[in-house]
Amino acid sequence: MSTELLTTTRSFRRRLDLTRPVERRDLLECLDIAVQAPSGSNRQPWRFLIVQDGETKQQIADYYRKGFAANLSGRTPRPDQLGDLASGRYLADHLAEVPALVLVCSLGRLPAASSPSRLASFYGSIYPAVWNFMLALRERGLGSCLTTAHLAYEREIADLLAIPFDEVTQLAMVPVARLLPGSDGPARRAPAAEVTMWDRWA
Repeated sequence: MSTELLTTTRSFRRRLDLTRPVERRDLLECLDIAVQAPSGSNRQPWRFLIVQDGETKQQIADYYRKGFAANLSGRTPRPDQLGDLASGRYLADHLAEVPALVLVCSLGRLPAASSPSRLASFYGSIYPAVWNFMLALRERGLGSCLTTAHLAYEREIADLLAIPFDEVTQLAMVPVARLLPGSDGPARRAPAAEVTMWDRWA
């Protein structure tokens, strides 16, 4: 895997091509790479539900927009966050047009009062697979982003998609589309030396 791929794969929202389809073969090939990720005790609890039906995507998008609005309620973004906010709002407004929505789920449901270690294991057994998936998509000229705004309506979406709510937890949704032309350079980030400490937190 190239350094370029690792440093230029990010959350694509406005660069998603809403006009071209995404082939099932491409999605399955990328998911084959996703499931090579590590998971706690090698449980491999991931499950993926791909939604391409237009009417179903519209219903999910309606819930997503409400969840997105709730996430923003009462927040005052910093000036440097305004671009990301506009990008997020664009995705919320056009989610139903994205060719494929991939819901990422995990078998099981944690008790409400789960310990930090159990939470870390539960989520940590899924998110490496999501990142593998996003990298594999990017390598094939497809863009994506990890979203969670729909989870404010997890039960409603579970009912819509016949997901057994008490047995399966939705953890993310990954919109997938071909990428429109645009800049592919590394993002601006603080150098690792500025956010890394040695031996003590100081």
